[in-house]
Amino acid sequence: MYRYPYHYNQQYVPMNYYGQPYFTEFRQQPSVQQVLQRLRSQHDNLYSRLEQNGMNRQIADYAFYFVVNYTLNQANTNLSASQIYNQFQRQVPWLNLLFRQYNIPQNVMTQVLTRVIQITLNMMQGGGEQPGPGQGWSRWENLGGTLTSAPAVSSWQRNRLDVFARGTDQTLYHKWWNGQRWSDWETLGGTLTSAPSAVSWGPNRIDVFVRGTDQSLYHKWWDGQRWSDWESLGGTLTSGPAVSSRRSNQLDVFVRGTNNRLYKKTWNGSRWLDWEDLGGNLNSEPATVSWGPNRIDVFARGQNRNLIHKWWNGSTWSNWENLGGTLTSAPTVSSRRPNQLDVFVRGNNNRLYKRTWNGSRWEDWQDLGGTLTSAPAAVSWGPNRIDVFARGQNQNLIHSYLGQ
Repeated sequence: MYRYPYHYNQQYVPMNYYGQPYFTEFRQQPSVQQVLQRLRSQHDNLYSRLEQNGMNRQIADYAFYFVVNYTLNQANTNLSASQIYNQFQRQVPWLNLLFRQYNIPQNVMTQVLTRVIQITLNMMQGGGEQPGPGQGWSRWENLGGTLTSAPAVSSWQRNRLDVFARGTDQTLYHKWWNGQRWSDWETLGGTLTSAPSAVSWGPNRIDVFVRGTDQSLYHKWWDGQRWSDWESLGGTLTSGPAVSSRRSNQLDVFVRGTNNRLYKKTWNGSRWLDWEDLGGNLNSEPATVSWGPNRIDVFARGQNRNLIHKWWNGSTWSNWENLGGTLTSAPTVSSRRPNQLDVFVRGNNNRLYKRTWNGSRWEDWQDLGGTLTSAPAAVSWGPNRIDVFARGQNQNLIHSYLGQ
């Protein structure tokens, strides 16, 4: 695996529009007044939030005018809303003084103005905002990027998310949510021939796995201070990998081998064990999660495009069970609490579907809508929270979440 230098201005830098065909850039751009009218009529909460902190509606409208005008006429709209906001802050610093005069907290100003920028970008892309999956889920959020694989996500503490994807130069890219804002994309090098997989087994620890150009398994990790170099773990993969962690400093990596069978490689805390053949007949890369120190659940698409499931109970592996459905991607799985599983797949209409194990039975499939162009990725950082990511229609990263 070779780490390429990162050049921010090259064409593979993540881009920031979704949900519309590429020719949308030729559509007529909305005017400042049209965007302001949308804000006044459909996003009154933005004004209300500033009013609650002491800024009257007329001044808020004045501030929104400058933000919208900047986004429409000066910003690089290939960037995300948060990136554009950062540029706006540097180029129009006097607006900070205005907000300070009204004692608006910095985090409130950042959240409101970033939202104004996102709404402006959505209108520039040819219409309204992308609906979320419904049933308590947030609207889809556009996080930019130009992805050439499905994303992967992990979480090492509450309200922390680390997302990974392959870019157009086939290297690994990383974007994270620190509890307040999304970072820019960073490149972590390598030459990937699959989507990545990621897991966190402790605070400030992330392990990422990919398939390399020689079809072997490669591993890179964050130890709290720096990223390691890539290490090769061998094998012959016919899919991307999947990884879960049963306990601190333990990793279980699953792949599809050359005979479409499931293979596992385990880090036991001190060394990597040999590959283990777990059988099966997989039609996609696997997905895996662990909800306890002696439990692993593995999912994949079967030969009939159905969802199949196999689990480790601490002493033996189960047989494969058929959970039905018609999958057009590999599945992903997260766990909000012990003995609960939420499995997400892309269906044959490119919509997001979920099937939940509630501790005693499998619930029916739920159609959550959306338009996905990749397998989804999911993680849970609390008993009432799930975050789902996918590639959108313009190859960008999109995000929706359930709970708080």
